[in-house]
Amino acid sequence: RGLIVTARGEKYGYDIISRFFAPQLGIPEDAVTGSAHCSLYPYWQAKLGQRELVAYQASARGGVIKMQPQGGDRLLLLGQAVTIFAGELLL
Repeated sequence: RGLIVTARGEKYGYDIISRFFAPQLGIPEDAVTGSAHCSLYPYWQAKLGQRELVAYQASARGGVIKMQPQGGDRLLLLGQAVTIFAGELLL
């Protein structure tokens, strides 16, 4: 669904840095992508040997994502969120 570009981020004060592009979905570059970091976590956790990781997504807006495993296949993502859409479900 998109392209993730990633590298070690220690030079910048983070464990990893990344960018996410999905032009075929109408998203030239996503500002901060939680789902991408769910995919990146197992790769970088094995490479770095750290249980908790801090990532920076280096888009124009940018954002920091803290990743903490919660057991099994669960991963807790922590960071600031921006509401871009709100709605109400009517039954």
